[in-house]
Amino acid sequence: MPDSPPEAAGRPIYSTGGVAAASAAGIGLAVIVTLTMAGWVAAPHDTFGEDIADLLRGAVLAWLVGHHVSFSIAEGQISLLPMGLVLLPGMLLYRFGRWLAGCCVIERLRHVHRAALAIAGPYAAIAGTLALLARTDEAVPSMPRALLMGFVIAFIAGGLGVLRQLMRDKGVAARDLLDLMPARTRSLLVGMLASTGTLLVGGLVLFLVALGMNLPEAVEITRSLGPGVVGGSLLLIVQLAYLPNAVVFAVCYALGPGFAMGASTVVAPTEVSVGAVPALPMLAALPSNGAAPVLSLGALAVPFVAGAIGGVLTQRSAPDVVSEAAPLWGFVCGVTTGLLFAALAGVAGGSLGAQRLSDMGPSAWQVGVVAALEVGVAAAVAAWIANWWYTRKQSREVAAEREEAADEPTPEPAVPVVELPEDVPVGKGLATVTALRPREAEREEKVVEEAPEPTIAERRAVLRRVRQARRRDRVVERQARREARRELRGQRRADRRAEGGWWRRGRADEESEEQMYGITYEAVPEDADRRD
Repeated sequence: MPDSPPEAAGRPIYSTGGVAAASAAGIGLAVIVTLTMAGWVAAPHDTFGEDIADLLRGAVLAWLVGHHVSFSIAEGQISLLPMGLVLLPGMLLYRFGRWLAGCCVIERLRHVHRAALAIAGPYAAIAGTLALLARTDEAVPSMPRALLMGFVIAFIAGGLGVLRQLMRDKGVAARDLLDLMPARTRSLLVGMLASTGTLLVGGLVLFLVALGMNLPEAVEITRSLGPGVVGGSLLLIVQLAYLPNAVVFAVCYALGPGFAMGASTVVAPTEVSVGAVPALPMLAALPSNGAAPVLSLGALAVPFVAGAIGGVLTQRSAPDVVSEAAPLWGFVCGVTTGLLFAALAGVAGGSLGAQRLSDMGPSAWQVGVVAALEVGVAAAVAAWIANWWYTRKQSREVAAEREEAADEPTPEPAVPVVELPEDVPVGKGLATVTALRPREAEREEKVVEEAPEPTIAERRAVLRRVRQARRRDRVVERQARREARRELRGQRRADRRAEGGWWRRGRADEESEEQMYGITYEAVPEDADRRD
């Protein structure tokens, strides 16, 4: 979709969202129809006129499957759907979301949800309508799931497209967008994504290694199917679409609960027991019945590695002053990772209709609990160590800065001359006028104001130094007040002794009542103006 011309800017957002939703659905359906026709040509068939209606309904059903919409058949329900097919509608909706952002006026980034709703509403209506049209006696798509999944996919993918285009138009970098979030929320998000990514990479490596070790068996299954060139290409596409499911299954194996490949079956590190499975080459990666392969047991370390990485990144951007809080935030990172993987396990598994294949995939709640514990414990330990290291490093940096500041000579500011009224007696213990030096924190702030635009890391370092300088200023002020009070009390005691003792105290107080003055602090005039 080309960028919109300047004269197209300012279109109504909701009507334009309907056009974007219809265009994305139409292009996606056209791609599915093309692939379906290619499969129809490669397979034995009757005349084209007799199969065209079933062909179109099958294409619509495949489009719904691409949105993870389950359907019912005579033997049961088909809900074990390829997660990879969501990529096609997601890319189309993302692209048309960017087109919508270029056509309509969206003033602020926080208004992205309006554009996402403008796409998601019509797209969900289209998905629900197609679910009604694709119903046959053999297959009945779930209309509520079509409405739900159509809305969710369109809202997320379309909203991301709108956000990306607005960030590009307004010159906002992704780093700046993350900086708008609270520091702790941002650190937890980064830690959760890092842990999840590490688990997925580990699951992909485990699946590829298992498939490579059983590659001759996969080749034999492909030869027995005899799909031909076109059929072989479609078979490859189907297996690539199921690849995300296989990766999630492998992660569940590495976590410990494993997964099922049918009723009363299990594939886990403790035991492998599977029956007959569909003739799909990628299923050759399944281990044989009996004890799990010794090499695959190395995958049990993946959750702990993922937790360690997530815990370190959780504390990297937001170290805790209180060291006891660091393990808590690391464990929260593990809990959020467990919740995310419970959702992925629920989406990746399902049923293939027949009673023997009615239970395919992992148990969502078991995977969530085990992932939260394993990743959370590893993240808590790693977060505590990382927080200790970061705070120790910052302490060394502060000490080095203090040494550098001590070595550099600080110019003494000129002491202003303060004129007092003639009737004010000036002396020790009476009226003491002191010109204070500019505060160290104010000098740091002045340096920040006069310096060129700093980077984020430099700004954080300067702000940290300003806070430390303010604390030192408060300590110096308290010491100065204590010294002044101590000096005044000592002078009063000396005056009483000089006047004859405590029995003449009342009279002395009456005589000196009009001669007592408080202690006055005068700052440098330019500093006083800046505070005002």
